[in-house]
Amino acid sequence: MGIGRDIRQTIFDGLRIENVRWWGALDEVAFLSAIFDLEMLPSHDSRFQDAAGDIWQHRENNPDDWPDDWVFGDRRLNLLGCVDETFLAFLCRMLHPVVRPDGNEARGLAAKLNEALAPAGIALVEERSIFGRPVYAARPLTSARSFLKHAKASADVLDAGWMANEVLRLERAVDADPDAALGGTKELIESCCKTILAKRGAPAPAGVDLPKLVKLALAELKLVPDDIPDIAKGADEIRVLLNNLATVAVKIGNLRNWYGTGHGRAGNHKGLQPRHARLAVMSGVAFVTFLADTFREQET
Repeated sequence: MGIGRDIRQTIFDGLRIENVRWWGALDEVAFLSAIFDLEMLPSHDSRFQDAAGDIWQHRENNPDDWPDDWVFGDRRLNLLGCVDETFLAFLCRMLHPVVRPDGNEARGLAAKLNEALAPAGIALVEERSIFGRPVYAARPLTSARSFLKHAKASADVLDAGWMANEVLRLERAVDADPDAALGGTKELIESCCKTILAKRGAPAPAGVDLPKLVKLALAELKLVPDDIPDIAKGADEIRVLLNNLATVAVKIGNLRNWYGTGHGRAGNHKGLQPRHARLAVMSGVAFVTFLADTFREQET
């Protein structure tokens, strides 16, 4: 971990721009008391003996005394220069269900925070839930996110700008928005297959579903099991792997239909956990990478 002042300032500027009420549903003393010992911090007002009384007076009793963003520059809290653990505790507190009861609002804010935190190699991930609402914890970026560099390379091989954009969206979603990551993985597979078919002069028919699309792409690259001669070393194992390769892509599509973005949901719908999204993303990227590598080898 190592969250520089520039990253912290970017986050604070973003919260200001979007007028985010960092204290959410709590009063500010209650919010901050979970992170700081306010009774041990000095007051800036001689009428009060500690920061708790000071904050109460100028943010609750007289709420117009201090601006909403006072907390970002308060030297007692030192959010710009405090240790990473304290800074991350502040961000996770903003996302906690008692602060932000609307789980969708919390997830949206988490996605924006994660975009800013990415250069520091940190992500806020859903660690558990309270009554279906996410509770976040700070973690090093997952292997799934680092795995996406292979998908970027695949997009370059296929010269597919749309694929590159989908990879960027996946990077933002894989830790903070599992449903969006699942939907993005399916779209990445679709784009890869359609791009390969178009480059081979055999564009996919309009409205083709994912299982058929995958089958067409594998056939075009001669990656279907029937194309493996019996005399090839490990022929049976290769056939099994190719069958499983196609199955992985199709199953990701099925999961997206059940859990991912792109469909309306009932009010009691529960999405996947981040670990499921990471599994889907890494599996999908493995599929796309193999197809792109095969395409490149055949074209050279």
